Amino acid sequence: MSSHRRRVKTFSRKSGPRKALLRGLMINLVEHGRITTTVDKAKELRRHIEKAITIGKKDNLNSRRLLISKIANPEVVGTIMSDLSPRFKARPGGYTRIIKIGRRPGDTAEMAFIEFVDYDYTKAGTVTAKSEVKAGKKKSAKGTDKADAKSAQAIKSAVAKKTAKLVAAKKKSVKQMQKKSRQASRA
Repeated sequence: MSSHRRRVKTFSRKSGPRKALLRGLMINLVEHGRITTTVDKAKELRRHIEKAITIGKKDNLNSRRLLISKIANPEVVGTIMSDLSPRFKARPGGYTRIIKIGRRPGDTAEMAFIEFVDYDYTKAGTVTAKSEVKAGKKKSAKGTDKADAKSAQAIKSAVAKKTAKLVAAKKKSVKQMQKKSRQASRA
């Protein structure tokens, strides 16, 4: 199949499933601010999410209805209109960035983060870290700021240790898969 003058990626899907895939990716990106996906899907998603934010900058009923027809989730459209579009009001485009993170171990697909350019890494912890911070705040509501700082620091270090363990385990599994693959190709 020729790839000349092809404007969109089809992802080996018909139009309905492809639209559903992009809708789901757009919803997740708006809700989380950063998602992990393949590079091709991230590049295609970038086209659609940036158009949606530009449409949301107009902030009128017509643009809201247009976004609802594309995304089909009124809460996400409300977030685009009330949060994202005002955040990027002065920016003429380029609201997202794609960061390549290497290949997926299973099928060696090239993976990437897609995130908004003003993505806040300090707010975005894991779900467990957020719940631990909330629990720490409830317990130390009567305590001092020093206790809050110590508990926050302890939580950050625990999250860092957990992340380091996960990264080490992933590297180990990737190395094992590569070793098996090399042995199979030699045989």
